[in-house]
Amino acid sequence: MNTKIVGSMVFRIVSIIIFLLIPLQISFAHPPGLSSADITVKPEELGVKVIFAIQDIEAFVPMDTDGDAEVSDDELGNATFRIVRFVANEISILSDGKAIPPNGSNTVRFDKQNNATIELNYPGKPLAVIGIQSKLLAKLPPDHKQYVTVKDVSGKELGKKLLTQKANTLEINLETNTALTTTENHPTSTFIDFLKLGVEHILTGYDHLLFLFSLLVVTRSFWPAIKIITFFTIAHSITLALAGMNIVDIPSSIVEPLIAATIVYVGLENIVRKDKVTTKQRCILTFFFGLIHGFGFAGVLREMGISSIETGILVPLFSFNLGVELGQITVASIVLPLIWWLHGKKKISKYLVPFGSVLTCLAGGYWLLERTILS
Repeated sequence: MNTKIVGSMVFRIVSIIIFLLIPLQISFAHPPGLSSADITVKPEELGVKVIFAIQDIEAFVPMDTDGDAEVSDDELGNATFRIVRFVANEISILSDGKAIPPNGSNTVRFDKQNNATIELNYPGKPLAVIGIQSKLLAKLPPDHKQYVTVKDVSGKELGKKLLTQKANTLEINLETNTALTTTENHPTSTFIDFLKLGVEHILTGYDHLLFLFSLLVVTRSFWPAIKIITFFTIAHSITLALAGMNIVDIPSSIVEPLIAATIVYVGLENIVRKDKVTTKQRCILTFFFGLIHGFGFAGVLREMGISSIETGILVPLFSFNLGVELGQITVASIVLPLIWWLHGKKKISKYLVPFGSVLTCLAGGYWLLERTILS
């Protein structure tokens, strides 16, 4: 078979594999739309802390008043009253089935993760039932999720739920500390919610999948691939736990460009060193870069404000990470047999790694520019 024809065939096949991992809108490497609401039942009032990504709120509360495409500290400060009013109008706190208005002692804080924390206070204490209805979810993209926890003044958890557009209300019976619909508050419900969120995140985390592809494209058998996947799993699980429990805090503005850089690096190594890279060397590299990707995974939990054991981090952290692994294994089980089959074709094998690595370098380079110079 003509060498040019073979090369063209390999390029097309590898392109199909790559674009199975990358959507047409390549710039969106992570799905936005995660928030949280913590309700604290106090003797004389209810304390509510709501955390949103600034970009989610900015769609409804314009902050860039001078039109320079950047939101300054002064502009954020000037928008605080409008942010409080907007959130208070769109999130209803229910006391014994009736919505109650907040009092005037409300605050807004902004952090380095581009989140806005809105603290609202509601007078009085429900006699029997406390609840929350997030009407804002109907205005946000369909995949937006809001993690709600209810606890007493000592920090004891009374209930929790992952709210969506279709299920935007949680009500807790204070006498029994259970949700009115008990299945919604069962521990397995939270576990399954975050398990699904983890699977969804890795399946739409195209930069993470592309990084994994660039690592596995050089493998030709089962055990080297398993070792690489295992080292990646161990590494990102460590940093996911550290960041999720707020032990290590690295801004996404640093983590996201580094993730893109790992893709470019591995792609270049595949091109330059080719088959000279041993499985041991690739596992060490995978572990080091996997630590970086773990901080990226943790960004999902951070965006939801889940960063402390008091708000129930352990179950979400474990189930989310398990979901990531299940999604990762699913993708690998589909892509690896195709990679090994292509390596079995002598005329195709020599083109597979170079073409695949060039494409991953281009994608990683685009993300790197987008997250630094173009951001």
